[in-house]
Amino acid sequence: MSAYQWFVFFLIVQVIHGLGTWKLYEKAGRKSWEAFIPVYNSIVLMKIINRPTWWTLLLFIPIVNLIMFPVVWVETLRSFGKNSSLDTWLGFLTLGFYIYYINYTQNVTYISDRSLQAKTKTGDTISSILFAVVVATIVHTYFIQPFTIPTSSLEKTLLIGDFLFVSKYNYGARTPMTAVAAPMVHDTIPVVKTKSYLSWPQLPYFRFPGYEKIERNDIVVFNWPADTVYKFFDTSGRSVVKPIDKKSNYVKRCIATPGDVLQIKNSIIHVNGKEINLPERAKPQHAYFMTYDANVPLDFEYLLSQVNSTDGAGFINDKRDTIYIKALTDEGAKTLRTIPGIKSVTKALTIKGEPNIFSRNPNWNSDNMGPITIPKKGVTVTLTKDNFSIYKRLINVYEKGNDVKIVGNDIYNNGKKINSYTFQQNYYWMMGDNRSNSEDSRYWGFVPEDHIVGKPIFIWMSWDSNAKGLDKIRWDRLFTTVSGEGQPQSYFKYFLGLLALYFVGEYFWKKRKVAKE
Repeated sequence: MSAYQWFVFFLIVQVIHGLGTWKLYEKAGRKSWEAFIPVYNSIVLMKIINRPTWWTLLLFIPIVNLIMFPVVWVETLRSFGKNSSLDTWLGFLTLGFYIYYINYTQNVTYISDRSLQAKTKTGDTISSILFAVVVATIVHTYFIQPFTIPTSSLEKTLLIGDFLFVSKYNYGARTPMTAVAAPMVHDTIPVVKTKSYLSWPQLPYFRFPGYEKIERNDIVVFNWPADTVYKFFDTSGRSVVKPIDKKSNYVKRCIATPGDVLQIKNSIIHVNGKEINLPERAKPQHAYFMTYDANVPLDFEYLLSQVNSTDGAGFINDKRDTIYIKALTDEGAKTLRTIPGIKSVTKALTIKGEPNIFSRNPNWNSDNMGPITIPKKGVTVTLTKDNFSIYKRLINVYEKGNDVKIVGNDIYNNGKKINSYTFQQNYYWMMGDNRSNSEDSRYWGFVPEDHIVGKPIFIWMSWDSNAKGLDKIRWDRLFTTVSGEGQPQSYFKYFLGLLALYFVGEYFWKKRKVAKE
């Protein structure tokens, strides 16, 4: 829905509210017209039900308002003496329209001084749970959200089993686009394994200002632009068209930012004509072919475990003297070359074109592509038959109101001949550090700004499913920062110290309080 459509929808909702409550407003000593004035009617309603005015704000926060609407319906009914369980269920199950029945057919009396305390233990528990869910939803949506690393695309920097806290406020929190969804879950409700949202209606994209911009080498969480899978890791072949904010969450390194010119030459990344300079913590890996003397006994598993190999020995070629290593750092390759019995360690570069590569350019592959200009908001690019495949999906899918296509030797947009296009938003180029085992921008292209979720700030837990006992916890990774200079440093011991200090302080505070009494 466009902003205009949402405005019209908002006004319709206000009229529906006014028609269903204006008599109740009068019975509460207010004017009937106050029930129809947008926002103001909510402020007045909070006074009627004796709830704080700031509750009005919660009614306009996406997802949170889905929790607050039923609460306000029930509070309204109780303010006019409708306290039975039947009244509560009717208010909830009719989506508030039971209030229409009360408004027009019942001679109710307004209770201005009703008790706001729950009359049963169950009611008190429900109120506490709802309050906790509202607070958690606000934190989850606008401040910090937990994520898990499910794949090895950033291996060595981030490991499978790392549990992250991702900041929403660094780059600016994005308000939910999907208006009707279960709180604090993504595209699937746990246990019942069903879709957690309704695709309609959709809110317009909006992002609060952040205090930093996405820079080259930042690790970023974003919604996978090309996502149509029914569920992450689902191999059933089912597909679904998802809203932007319900697409699968990916985490990659930002390699190029808006306006940059990117080119990959023999797996080496160049940005604006210079080889990219990665931070110390980044440990890019590539696939390698290792040849060896079959007459020299070598313990391959041990060797590869000592040289930063992620996936072990891989598999042996038909030649029987060559091993394909799926992921190895450049430093690891240098070390292997010094070991007696190993003849060569050569990067496994893709030479031929790949059919699934970004833009479907027959001459490009994952190790050689470009140059590519990363689109920047407000910047105009000349469109030609040569670069049309690079920007076609971007213009038609990620930008609004376009239908570009080639007719003969000319390019048309919505039936009008064009030779240039001005971008509506910024775009980014994201890649994994595990270069030969990462599905990234080389395959599905640019990441639009409206797909950006947030910035990982630290690892609070790291779990190695292949280890045993307490070794399953990677203790050296607990409470380590994701970004920053130098090697990662765990702050777990400081966390334990503060936790111990808190409990000791609480113990003495309670002891002192008891002594005074």
